[in-house]
Amino acid sequence: MVDETTGLRESKKRETRQLISDQATRLFLARGFERTTIAEIAGAARVAKKTVTNYFARKEDLALDHHEAFVAGLAGAVAGRAAGESALAALRRAFLAAVETRDPVAGFSGPAFSRMVADSPTLTTRLRDLHDQREHALAEALAAETGAADDDLTPRAVAAQLGAAHRVLFQRIQELTLAGRHEDEIAAVVAREAALVFDLLEPALGDYATADA
Repeated sequence: MVDETTGLRESKKRETRQLISDQATRLFLARGFERTTIAEIAGAARVAKKTVTNYFARKEDLALDHHEAFVAGLAGAVAGRAAGESALAALRRAFLAAVETRDPVAGFSGPAFSRMVADSPTLTTRLRDLHDQREHALAEALAAETGAADDDLTPRAVAAQLGAAHRVLFQRIQELTLAGRHEDEIAAVVAREAALVFDLLEPALGDYATADA
């Protein structure tokens, strides 16, 4: 009975969080991020204002609600790489899979959402911060996977290069989206360009952090 009650409680929390997120997105798209207030979101979701802030500590997180997956994504791909696979190969594979599925975490968020982010100074600043956090998480994962010493700059240098590659590709998806290109066309273009980007890194990083077989 305790487990069933706990399960129902968690399910209700997920439903409430999703409801708040959905209503926030609807209002942001209709009115713009900067002009929409937390009170208005709470009213639309029929919850208290404090409930909104309990689920989302920052207003930006209501719009960029995949931020946790975004920050952890590169580090997770490296930690979960196959035996004999390098960090670069794992990240290349993971990115191309995200393009294939049109993953919103990779940038496939649609023209209305992309425009909303581009038009908001707050969200564009927050997105840059998330890119930085993602790079930092990747550096920590690379250090752990290679057993690097605390004063070894290599994981940070490699993470900076890999993070920059992903940042460029994310921005490219946004750029093509805002230009009105169809999602399938964007995926085809970015898949080709990703191959170029990762190939540029191959000579220096092709064997770095290769998982033990």
